[in-house]
Amino acid sequence: ARLSMQASRLVELPYSSSDDDDSSLAGDTDLPVAEQDPGVWCPVPPRLGTFSQCVRYLAFLWNLLFLLLGLLALAVGVWGLLAKRSLGGERLAPLGSDPMLLFVLVGLGASTVSLAGCLGALRSSPCLLRFFVGAVLAFAGLEVLGGLLLLAARHRLRDALRDALLLCLLRYQEEPDLRFLVDEVQRSLQCCGLGSYRDWETNPYFNCSAPGVQACSVPDSCCLDPWQNGTVANAQCAFGALRLGDAAAGTVVHLGGCVAQLSAWLRGQVGGIVAGAAVLVLVEAAGVLMALKMLGDIVPVGVWD
Repeated sequence: ARLSMQASRLVELPYSSSDDDDSSLAGDTDLPVAEQDPGVWCPVPPRLGTFSQCVRYLAFLWNLLFLLLGLLALAVGVWGLLAKRSLGGERLAPLGSDPMLLFVLVGLGASTVSLAGCLGALRSSPCLLRFFVGAVLAFAGLEVLGGLLLLAARHRLRDALRDALLLCLLRYQEEPDLRFLVDEVQRSLQCCGLGSYRDWETNPYFNCSAPGVQACSVPDSCCLDPWQNGTVANAQCAFGALRLGDAAAGTVVHLGGCVAQLSAWLRGQVGGIVAGAAVLVLVEAAGVLMALKMLGDIVPVGVWD
């Protein structure tokens, strides 16, 4: 009888201790997960709805398009710089005044910001999305500031335009980009020089005291008929035009300058410029709104503070 009573006690002891352990474990499970092991606790991101998923993919495609456009502008700028470096025997313009540098800077900035937007939308990264929003807002601020400066200094634009054209005229033979720009303006607007065709005397290559064959001449883009037999470009159609009087030169080249006609053309394009600026602002606003929507889905509102 004693052996049976001791055996029953031995059998009851483990069960009583296990009950206590279970009760202690049960009590521990009542605690929040974060209080049990705060270092291991990690919040589960909320599941995105259908609309949020559509915004995410649309933002990715939106930024991908502008990434490709930025890379295209960057490639054009780099190609232009490399192409001019390969021209042997021609002095290169400094990078600070090279128009191709503008393509490089615009392409680099657009591709960098668009790449951040693409990766931020694809990986749901708050850091990249915040960088994208900040960069776009900074660009928009610079655009607004530039527009206000142009509006405030609109009366001085004519003088600034004249100075820019004078610089192009002086460097006409030295920089291929400026030569192309001047020729296109003179052909399109049917003008020559700044105020008149005689402004080309300030160019060291077209001056009458120059030793070359172009002395006392103007570019062929000033000619009334720059074609020979209607099919072949005549590069010598304006040779010796500065030696002629105004009446005789008027039968060969355009006598009027480009400043007045270019100013009138720019005034006529104000509506198109305003429309283009409005489209640009809408594009930037759409990108920012999509990025903010994704940030609102990824990061709770209280976490922003």
